[in-house]
Amino acid sequence: MRRGGVRATLGAIVFSAELLIVFLATLVAYGLNAVDPVTAFVAGGILCVLMVAVIPVLRFRWGVVCGWVLQGVIVATGIVMPQMYVVGGLFLIMWIYCMIVGTRIDREKNHRFEAGES
Repeated sequence: MRRGGVRATLGAIVFSAELLIVFLATLVAYGLNAVDPVTAFVAGGILCVLMVAVIPVLRFRWGVVCGWVLQGVIVATGIVMPQMYVVGGLFLIMWIYCMIVGTRIDREKNHRFEAGES
């Protein structure tokens, strides 16, 4: 049976939605002159690339750890743009919920698979 399963799928959904938000937040940071343009685009670009890179490895335990670290970094961007505390916090709540529920569903699926149920 494939490792990760539902947890990895739910994590990928959260990161996919969050990717769009981080991209738009980069444009907002530039538009509001929260930081200089180079910093805004480099930091935003790095975050977007890291999010895209983490999505396919969420099926591994270390990929989920990377996801947790990345969620913390996104919330920490609130230092530069305080609105990101709220936005990042909401996505962090979604991430936590998806990790808990996805792990529970995967565990139940594994128990059924081991018991020989379909």
